[in-house]
Order: sequence, then C-alpha cells, then structure tokens
Amino acid sequence: MSENTAEQKQLLHLVFGGELKKLGGVEFRDLEKLDIVGIYPNFETAQRAWKSKAQQTVDNAHMRYFIVHMHKLLDPDTGKAS
Repeated sequence: MSENTAEQKQLLHLVFGGELKKLGGVEFRDLEKLDIVGIYPNFETAQRAWKSKAQQTVDNAHMRYFIVHMHKLLDPDTGKAS
C-alpha cells in the first residue's frame, strides 16, 4: 500500500499564540487578541505552522506561540474521544 493510499492516524494539534503578560509565563495580556493559527492533522504540520508564526513575531519578546496536542486531551489514556 502506498503512502498516499494508506490511512494515516489523525493526531490533531492546535497552534495558537499571543502576547504574554511577562516573560517566562503563560498568562496572556489580552485573550481577545489570541491568534488561532489552526488545527493540524499531525505534529509535523503543526510544527511548521508554529515555526512560521514564531519567526514572524521574533521582534516581540512577549509574543509566544504554542502547540497543543488535542488528541491527548480527547482521552489522555487512549487518544480517543470519550
């Protein structure tokens, strides 16, 4: 079976970011200004999106982007929706 026809396991990842209140923390200055970059089917594509956004905002030391492993939040033990 080729890679294109094989069904790959879907492991959803959310990429988002915003300006932090203080360096080293994870509390955002304004929740209404969060940048929801998108939801991706695997870590590799999420990481590319994260890297692109992080590089675009490198001049703002308080701006941070994160990758959330949504598939682990659906059911931390199995990765399936409960």
